[in-house]
Amino acid sequence: MQTTLPPTYTTSSLFLRTLARAGITHAFANWGSDHPALLEDLQRQRAEDGNSQPTIVTCPNEMVALSAAQGFAQATGKPAAVIVHVDVGTQALAGAVHNVDRSKTPVLIYAGATPIGQDGEHKGSRNEWIMWLQDIPDQPAILRQYMRHTSQIGSAKTVEKSVKRALQIATSDPKGPVYLWARREVMEDEVDISSVNAVSDMTHWPVVEPAALPPTAVARIANALLTASSPLIVTSHIGRSLSAVAALESLTSLLSIPVISTCPPTVNIPFSHPSYLAVTFLAPDTHWEKLEGADVILILECDLPWIPSNEKPLEDARVFVVDGSDPLKINIGQWHVDAEMICRADGGTAAKQIENELIRLGVRPAGEQWNLDISIDDKYIEEKASFRRETLEKNHARLVARLDDSEQSTTVIIWRPFESDLFSVPNIIGVLRRAINTLTPSKGANTLILNETTSNFPFVWNHLRPEIPGSVISSGGSSLGWALGAAVGASLGTRTIGTLNGEQGHDLVVVIVGDGSYLFGVPSSAYWMAKRYNTPFLTIILNNGGWRSPKLSMLGVHPGGYGSKASGDQLSVGFGPDTPDYAGIAVAASAGWAWATSVGGSVANALSEKIGVELLKDLDTVITKAVRIVLEEKRCAVVDCRLESI
Repeated sequence: MQTTLPPTYTTSSLFLRTLARAGITHAFANWGSDHPALLEDLQRQRAEDGNSQPTIVTCPNEMVALSAAQGFAQATGKPAAVIVHVDVGTQALAGAVHNVDRSKTPVLIYAGATPIGQDGEHKGSRNEWIMWLQDIPDQPAILRQYMRHTSQIGSAKTVEKSVKRALQIATSDPKGPVYLWARREVMEDEVDISSVNAVSDMTHWPVVEPAALPPTAVARIANALLTASSPLIVTSHIGRSLSAVAALESLTSLLSIPVISTCPPTVNIPFSHPSYLAVTFLAPDTHWEKLEGADVILILECDLPWIPSNEKPLEDARVFVVDGSDPLKINIGQWHVDAEMICRADGGTAAKQIENELIRLGVRPAGEQWNLDISIDDKYIEEKASFRRETLEKNHARLVARLDDSEQSTTVIIWRPFESDLFSVPNIIGVLRRAINTLTPSKGANTLILNETTSNFPFVWNHLRPEIPGSVISSGGSSLGWALGAAVGASLGTRTIGTLNGEQGHDLVVVIVGDGSYLFGVPSSAYWMAKRYNTPFLTIILNNGGWRSPKLSMLGVHPGGYGSKASGDQLSVGFGPDTPDYAGIAVAASAGWAWATSVGGSVANALSEKIGVELLKDLDTVITKAVRIVLEEKRCAVVDCRLESI
């Protein structure tokens, strides 16, 4: 007769209970020989309760796992956990470690470590040959320079505090990843059930409250902006806080100050706001003329406001830097901005303080009579602000017209194998935006777009015309391969916890990637996960036949060199002539669940008699079908859009 042994509780039980009590709902896991006690306790939970806490998401690839956790946190504002296997799994997190660091995304990473005993001294001692090879001198050193905190879990008695301290650090500014590790024997130590039941929540482990500007700084910055002839605000990521976006909108509206977003990972100001100038990734001649003419510049929550060798402000411009977490960028080897004042203060809080000071000085919203303090020696301040408002509105209308024109622009096709100027990026993004706004229940208001288009970043940001804070995100770093996994994590998170805007899941999740980013994203793992966990999303591949960015980097240094006239394949940055079947990869990885097709290039040869508007109608038909498949059939859809080859 089979008997059931009484349940055993271990350090792993305490670890998992602490995660759950701390609010961690999901752990993205890639299991190994260091995890027996974790696997055992998770199954005990399922046997007793029908499910586990946290929910385990199986990830066949570690970089995809960490990217999923990043997307989860970016979409929900809540951290997730990642569980990997000793040193090798830690290494396999790869470039996603860079992304969570640079994007300031809170994630708790846990890795086991080889047991120390080899003679059976403890339960969990070494019993497999790999455990000698995986016993390295300093496992956390693999990623310590990217972490906010690393720590070893030393015993069952300290595991709760170790986890809570790590999460407190991860979720306080500067937010970011933390790394915990433990020997296998430690995680196997048995404990009494009473200690598991005694685990508490994070009530007494609050995050650090955001800082405000000192009164002297508020007064100086407000006065500088008020008396400026050509003020400018530059930001990268103030949009990580929804309330900060509202504060920025209010401040810019009060004085009609233009806003430039440099290298943004999120929406900083709605596209329709007159102060929206553009998004730039700081290539030469892309920073808008406002930078070189600005006499007062407020840099709010920005990693890189300009590249001096490309464009820079006036030498006598008054520059103020405000950053809530790291105003000196101490983890960047070389970084400097000539500034009059640098402050550590939350961007949204600072924007509200400055607005309140301007109102105290007598500034009023458009349409109301100003009542300026008589000590301000510039009787034309109000007229200057009014003129800026009119200019911004006219310039914004011209921007919209330019974007509209480029989205409708077509060229006559000259057919070549694979290569095609059939569709431009503005064509594709314009069609996609209109399909989203037409077909989704929220008319686009509750759509999440993950943008990993690299050399096409500025095109995609500007042509998406995003309105809602949090509706478009990117990795915040430079390691490609984030988007596919992040889409799975974001879908799981918002479905469980809710979106940043309080909705229970998004109408539609869209990934826009280059062909290089698509391959870096390990689609074989990502689409398997999407099917397994029912997280359908639309993927638009901007396929230019290789890595365009390295070619552009070469041209930036050697514009007339040998490589300037070479093809992508000659330079070894091209994927031709036989490029991968990107659409087929998604279908195969999902065992036929995903729907996929290609447009442009050789696939469109049947349409070669068509030009102009007819071709855009065909593009519209394909993208509309793809959106409907995700919305109605709840399956992934992939559209490989073949552009002119590099």
